[in-house]
Amino acid sequence: MTETQPRMADLMPAAEEQLWAKMGIEITDADPNRLVGTMPVAGNRQPYGLLHGGANAVLAETLGSIAAAIHAEERGRIALGLELSCTHHRSATQGVVTGVCTPLHVGGTVATFEIAISDDTGNRICTARLTCVLREPRKPAKST
Repeated sequence: MTETQPRMADLMPAAEEQLWAKMGIEITDADPNRLVGTMPVAGNRQPYGLLHGGANAVLAETLGSIAAAIHAEERGRIALGLELSCTHHRSATQGVVTGVCTPLHVGGTVATFEIAISDDTGNRICTARLTCVLREPRKPAKST
């Protein structure tokens, strides 16, 4: 690994400044084929008291981006989000939702992940798919 390539510690900087931390997202399990995270419904509701669809998207993109970054780092690359799609099947009104991220395709230039989000009772509330492009890190600009 060179000086310009990211390390996992750099991928999750100061928690208090990050959207995932503000939304209460916590990573609970991680391995190369599965990444799991949780998010409270409280604080992430829309005006009708339902879990905000955008909150599902944040959870999905957080899990997928971390998984893509891990995959990219192993290849000396960085992951950049290309597309996120979310289908909201039902909503949650309380408790904690859990997202399970699994790879659909992990190649040298593209990685796609499915993120299944379920409520406390195990009902799927959202299915998301995140595709990231894997690129070489930019070289630092030469100073003159």
